[in-house]
Amino acid sequence: MRMKRPTTCRAEQLPLFRALPGDMAPRDAQDLMAHPFFALGKSRRTVPIDFRSGAVTVRVEGTLEHGIATIWDADVLIWAASQLVEARDAGIPTSRLIQATPYEILRFIGRGTSVRDYHRLKAALDRLQTTSVATSIRETTGRRLHRFSWINEWKELAALDGKPLGIEMILPDWFYTGVLDQALILTIDPAYFRLTGGIERWLYRLVRKHGGHQVDGWQFDFRHLYRKSGSSARYSDFAYDLRALVVRQSLPGYRLNTVRIPPSTELLAFRPVPYTARG
Repeated sequence: MRMKRPTTCRAEQLPLFRALPGDMAPRDAQDLMAHPFFALGKSRRTVPIDFRSGAVTVRVEGTLEHGIATIWDADVLIWAASQLVEARDAGIPTSRLIQATPYEILRFIGRGTSVRDYHRLKAALDRLQTTSVATSIRETTGRRLHRFSWINEWKELAALDGKPLGIEMILPDWFYTGVLDQALILTIDPAYFRLTGGIERWLYRLVRKHGGHQVDGWQFDFRHLYRKSGSSARYSDFAYDLRALVVRQSLPGYRLNTVRIPPSTELLAFRPVPYTARG
């Protein structure tokens, strides 16, 4: 049993939403795409992410045992957002309490379905549940913080004979409310799940959020991107990785370029690639 139940037993008060079968477009939450909510490396990060810009505050903390949820763990939230939007558009009632099988989640996010993959999914759920987030985003005054974990509770389900029946999870209200507001969700390219690097994945989400399908594209200063990423790497290493991504051109749907402005400013420019040119 992995679910940590509060005394009010919230799971028993919420209606159950059973995950929908079949293929559907992946959707991502814009707030999660635009701000540094996740660790970008696969090694355990326990140093908090502390981002402040204007009225926006994002502070993310993890436990010594599990560390901060990673950008790969966030695939579970993309799956959840996709499920909620698909159900809403079909007129099916949704809930923060979701039931699914590990197979359904793993298949959607492009992972394998071996025993090892199941164990990795459980580890991701543990990190999502133990990561603590405090943010002023969507707080009207900009001074108060909303505090939550990416998953309030989760548990494995089993029949009386011990046969696995899937998992249940409870999403936080902050995430659930944002997903059900159409203005806060964007469809992403399924090829996103095949991106292997943390900065690569983070940059795609940021580009998709800010660049969208603007013909003229967008530009960001390298140092601004570094602050916005929440990366724990040195700036020089981060900049090296950005330049490597420009060489690789691995972001689906976008073309990257670097622009140098004397004496020392370096910009990352990106623009959408016409769909017909992508093949």
